[in-house]
Amino acid sequence: MKNAAGSEERLTFRYSQRMLEMPFPSAVGHAGDAISFAEGDAYPPDMADMTASAVEALTTRRSETLQYAPRAGLPDLRRWVTDYLAKENVRVTPENVLIVNGAKHGLDLACKLFLNPGDAVIVTAPTYMTALPILRSYGPRFIQVRQDSEGLLVDEVEAELRACERNGGPFPKIIYNVFEFHNPTGVTTSEPRRARLLDLAERYNVMIVEDDPYRRIRFEGEPVPPVQALDRANRVIGLGTFAKIIAPGLRVGWVTAAPEIVRKMAVVKSDGGTCPLTQRMIVEYCRAGQLEPHIKTLVKTYEMHRDVMLEMLAKYLPEATTMRPSGGYYLWIQMPEDIDTDHLLPLAQRHGVRYLPGSRFYAAGGPRNYLRLAYSFSSVEEIQEGMRRLAAAVSKSRKAEGPGGGH
Repeated sequence: MKNAAGSEERLTFRYSQRMLEMPFPSAVGHAGDAISFAEGDAYPPDMADMTASAVEALTTRRSETLQYAPRAGLPDLRRWVTDYLAKENVRVTPENVLIVNGAKHGLDLACKLFLNPGDAVIVTAPTYMTALPILRSYGPRFIQVRQDSEGLLVDEVEAELRACERNGGPFPKIIYNVFEFHNPTGVTTSEPRRARLLDLAERYNVMIVEDDPYRRIRFEGEPVPPVQALDRANRVIGLGTFAKIIAPGLRVGWVTAAPEIVRKMAVVKSDGGTCPLTQRMIVEYCRAGQLEPHIKTLVKTYEMHRDVMLEMLAKYLPEATTMRPSGGYYLWIQMPEDIDTDHLLPLAQRHGVRYLPGSRFYAAGGPRNYLRLAYSFSSVEEIQEGMRRLAAAVSKSRKAEGPGGGH
């Protein structure tokens, strides 16, 4: 920008303090001919065909879909969500349901209702990367707890809550977690631990935010009841989405919570009402019986992608370790100690492959030798070639570093 004298002048924006303190990592996404394992995008050939539902929404229903929507969502979609969740033994009525612009919008509303600057939030280490800036924007204090093969370590949650009790408070306001096929680790929290966590939440008056986008993307094993299905004291705010079971571009999800919470969220919902056109398209798509066959197609595809990625990992990077997830979109890879995945990323990109470094999934620091690979977006052939490229980048990194490793 030029000043009155005609010379260039750099603007100084007066950001809020919380924004000045917010980390802004460089973007990693799709570009050029690089193969991307970075984002949890849908597999393009399996995108839902919503042509008929769009035609219905824009013709017969146009007086509804081109108007402002009710703040809480279209009544038809709220009723559909209640019926859908009833199959998982989550007993809610439409008054418990708020339609939102994806699950992250629901998380933002939960933060808006419950968090003051300095309030404590319990998250796993690691946790869902994209939830962190939403949480951080409300100025909380993070408490990180670990996971094992049965999910979140409830003993550590209890220890933190007991410490707060001994110190006279304050207690954390929110426990946030992806309990089913955790992002990024793929772990599912066991039912006994879910029940114990609910007991603690009720005893210490803490809200549990259950982010549940991957539940239907299950390849094997028996489903575990949602935390909300076990809740009898309105301690759970459930977040659901159509992003993983129909299409992410629709930007439609839901919140399930006590009616009082839903009413307050609707009042502070900045959009005034989620897009009625995409809501109606979803209703018509589901009413036509297309959802369940589509989910079966997705599960078959993503299971094959997972298996191929695991096979290629063993072939090209045998020194790396991971667990075999029973569903979801991701592999959480532990690389050898000498590999810093933040430092490796630019080299991997030059080799034509992208991923997310593990450090981005921690609220307050974490190991540098982890990375997350998404198997959802790329084809089988791209997974095979992308894993070969990743191994080549690792090999070149080690040669460049020489003895002493990649830190």
